Amino acid sequence: MNTSIVGRHIELTEPIKDYVNSSVEIFKKYNLDIISVNSIISQEEKNGRKAFTFEFTLNIAHLDTVVVKQKDKDLYSAIDIAVDRVSKVLRRHHDKITGHRATKLTEVASAEIEDEIANELDKLDNEVYPVRLNSYKPMDMEEALTELKGSDAAFKVFYDKDDNMRVLYKSSDEGKFGLY
Repeated sequence: MNTSIVGRHIELTEPIKDYVNSSVEIFKKYNLDIISVNSIISQEEKNGRKAFTFEFTLNIAHLDTVVVKQKDKDLYSAIDIAVDRVSKVLRRHHDKITGHRATKLTEVASAEIEDEIANELDKLDNEVYPVRLNSYKPMDMEEALTELKGSDAAFKVFYDKDDNMRVLYKSSDEGKFGLY
């Protein structure tokens, strides 16, 4: 992002330049392709009163040029108000891009992965079939162990008293059991 600061009828001091540059850094959080930011500070005097005019000109890829002009008695408040106005425009544009209608690359990739998984499951259709969990009520460890010993199943899936899903399985050692 190219930035430039121009002063008309005013001497640009380092604190003013630093303040404008730190204000421009705020625009990076919107993750837009900002090509350049031009800042113009001008001072005019009418009827013995000083007034500052601050202007932002942003060139953004895939969007028209954004121009915000703010006039105030205080230079720093004019900069702050202009930054708020530009942030509002950038936020709206960012929300349009990332809206619910936009398809993300991760969604496309996950759909392809799901298709691959479905194809693999079709190949294993004769060997693998889904089984619905019989009991959703919490069980004690002893109760699950008794049910597993009484059946010819290799494992028992259950919820413990803390509402954690657990798996109790028969180990390869004779008479031993494992727990996940």
